[in-house]
Amino acid sequence: MEKVTFDFSKLRGKIKEEFQSETNFSEKAKVSKSSLSAKLNNKAYFNPSEIVKFSGLLNIPDEEVKTYFFTLEVRKTENKQLIN
Repeated sequence: MEKVTFDFSKLRGKIKEEFQSETNFSEKAKVSKSSLSAKLNNKAYFNPSEIVKFSGLLNIPDEEVKTYFFTLEVRKTENKQLIN
């Protein structure tokens, strides 16, 4: 069974928009930079309490949480299959 991977590009953009860097955000969120990096690189998952906490810090409205945390990553091979 393949691991589910998410596209966190919009979340990364929001972090940079609000905190200028992932390091600044990790300090404010009281999470290690390495832990944040692992989650943003699909090496670990965000747990529900982190999603709530991070959404609050980033001013993400409840109705937009899915867009930032649950957008599935589309692989290039899948993309080609959709085009053909």
